[in-house]
Amino acid sequence: MSDPIALQVNGAPATVAVDADTPLLWVLRQTLGLPGTKFGCGVAACGACTVHLDGVPVRACVTPVSAASGKTITTIEGISGPVANAVQQQWAALDVPQCGYCQSGQIMAAVALLNNRAAPSDEDIDGALQGNLCRCGSYPRIRAAIHRAAETLTTSP
Repeated sequence: MSDPIALQVNGAPATVAVDADTPLLWVLRQTLGLPGTKFGCGVAACGACTVHLDGVPVRACVTPVSAASGKTITTIEGISGPVANAVQQQWAALDVPQCGYCQSGQIMAAVALLNNRAAPSDEDIDGALQGNLCRCGSYPRIRAAIHRAAETLTTSP
C-alpha cells in the first residue's frame, strides 16, 4: 500500500489510502462513494468514465489516482455553474438519454467543450465528444442539446 494520497474532489478535500496506480475511476466509485462516473470499457475507448482534471476531460478508468493528486477533480456529481446548468437543462428538455448509461460522460465532455468554445460547430462537437460512445445512438439529440445550451448561454444576461 502506498502513502495516503490527498485529492480535491468536487470542491472537497479527500485522502485515500490506495495504491498510487489504482485507477481514479475505482477510487471515485468504491472508495469515495461517487457512482455517477461509470465503468464502460476499462481501456479509455467509450468515455463513460469521463471526469474533469483541472477542467480537462480525462478517462478515469486509465488515469492512476496518483496523476490526480494536486489537481481539481470534478465528477458528474460535482459539476455546477451556468454552463453545467445549461447543459443539464437542455439534456432534459430534449430528452437526450435513452438507456442513460453513457450520459454522465457525455455531459462532462459537453461541459468541457462549452467552457472552452461558446458557439461550437457540429465539427467542434463531434471532435470534443469523439470517443464518447452511445450504444443507443442519441448523438443527434446530444448535438442539439449542446447547440441549445450554447444559445441559452449567449442570450442569458
